[in-house]
Amino acid sequence: MAFAVLLDQVGSLGRFQILQLAFLCIANILLFPHILLENFTAAVPGHRCWVHILDNDTVSHNDTGTLGQDALLRISIPLDSNLKPEKCRRFVHPQWQLLHLNRTFSNTSEPDTEPCVDGWVYEQSSFFSTVVTEWDLVCEWESQKSVVQSLFMAGSLLGSVIFGYLSDRFGRKMICSWCLLQLAISDTCAAFAPTFSVYCSLRFLAGSCVMTIMGHSFLLVIEWTNPQSRSMVTTLLLCASSVGQMLLGGLAFVIQDWRTLQLTVSIPIFVIFLSSRWLVESARWLITYNQLDKGLKELRRAARINGKKNAGEILTIEFLRSAMQEELDAARSQASIFCLFHAPRLRMIVLYLGFVRLAVTLPLYGLIFNLQYLGRNIYLFQVLFGAITATARFVALLVMNYMGRRISQVLFLLPVGLFILVNTFLDQEMQTLRTILATLGAGVLCIATTSGSVHFSELIPTVLRGTGGGINILFSRIGAALAPLLMIFVGFSPYLPWITYGVFPILAGLVVLLLPETKNLPLPNTIQDVENDRKETRKVKQEDNCMKVTQF
Repeated sequence: MAFAVLLDQVGSLGRFQILQLAFLCIANILLFPHILLENFTAAVPGHRCWVHILDNDTVSHNDTGTLGQDALLRISIPLDSNLKPEKCRRFVHPQWQLLHLNRTFSNTSEPDTEPCVDGWVYEQSSFFSTVVTEWDLVCEWESQKSVVQSLFMAGSLLGSVIFGYLSDRFGRKMICSWCLLQLAISDTCAAFAPTFSVYCSLRFLAGSCVMTIMGHSFLLVIEWTNPQSRSMVTTLLLCASSVGQMLLGGLAFVIQDWRTLQLTVSIPIFVIFLSSRWLVESARWLITYNQLDKGLKELRRAARINGKKNAGEILTIEFLRSAMQEELDAARSQASIFCLFHAPRLRMIVLYLGFVRLAVTLPLYGLIFNLQYLGRNIYLFQVLFGAITATARFVALLVMNYMGRRISQVLFLLPVGLFILVNTFLDQEMQTLRTILATLGAGVLCIATTSGSVHFSELIPTVLRGTGGGINILFSRIGAALAPLLMIFVGFSPYLPWITYGVFPILAGLVVLLLPETKNLPLPNTIQDVENDRKETRKVKQEDNCMKVTQF
């Protein structure tokens, strides 16, 4: 944990950290829309069966006399239980008798109906075109929308494990740049996908990158800041994601063609990729992995940008070895992923954190993936959710600094479950109250996730922070992949998915109580730091390191 001493020499929150944070915030603003794209590109517009006498352009006006569109619709499409035109069936033959509403017909049997064998007609009042209208993903194929979202999350699940491990081997910056390039190419190509299967494959590849980039942006910022600033920089990065959520709502309102929208959010990622060459690798990671020359170079670069002119004379290889010798010795024998599971304390922390991340992600994506279940204006919902979550992040910052990481999570996770459960059993006509409870649930949930993100980074050691982050994101992606799939069970019970969304945050709040508090404690660098983690021990160790460097 002596890296804090080195950080004091170069500046723990100066111009360098601000520039790095600003770039990564811009990147997160442009990245987050890729997660929620299917809210708009795969939205399900109003639809009905295509009918010959109603939709065939070659049928002249004289063929149907003076009948209007409503009359033709009445004789062609049966009504559902809500007396609205069926979406997935039509009459086999026109039912002319239905036009005579004031007359009764005896001995008439139920008219024969059939599926939409000739295709569908879609409303274009909200969406000019979507993936659903492109490949007719309605009626018996309606579940394919959930499959797309789940494939995207499955990609992020796989990518989090692979890229998390690689980041601990090859560095945060290299993996982040590679993922930016892969995301830019795959999602740009998705805009030109000729078939639904190709589109799903490209979104799978995109999913494997998005959460990795966002996770590594946290690492690149947190590993360059002091303990007192970590909650603030984490909050700002999460607020950038909320701004991206609002940006998506505005873009989707203006651009209602799914291919154009897909292309619009993908092209800027190429610019972010080209700009990522100016990112600075984590010196903490470089030194912990015994790359002292490179670590020293990055430290001097940060000191120069922060205006620490005399730091170059102090920062030498001997100085690094003296300050970090204990961490270097421990890292040589404890840099393997297998050590993570052989360390009992660290293993339990990782499992607890994983369950909490899954339990929080499930309801969060359950809400933001199913905006159409909450109301009709999903553009407004998207912007509203973004504004609420951005505000909630700053509330989280105040609560974390006052109450600590653990209590702040428990305090807000329990109400989330109650909000969702109450909302589940409210009447569908109570739209205003349902909207208020849904947005409050999303806001309170974001307070808990913000505190959880800071808590995670302060519990996992540097030598395995990328791998541990990958495992944590793995649990998160399991939750995100399950969120849309749970909606399949609406056919069995309309309440079942939402009850599940409500129960998990309550369980997560109880599990958080098993984790240690980390407020204002230095980041652990090795597994031994975590295994011997006691507040008194860590504070004494920090003081000893400061004395050692001073004597040097």
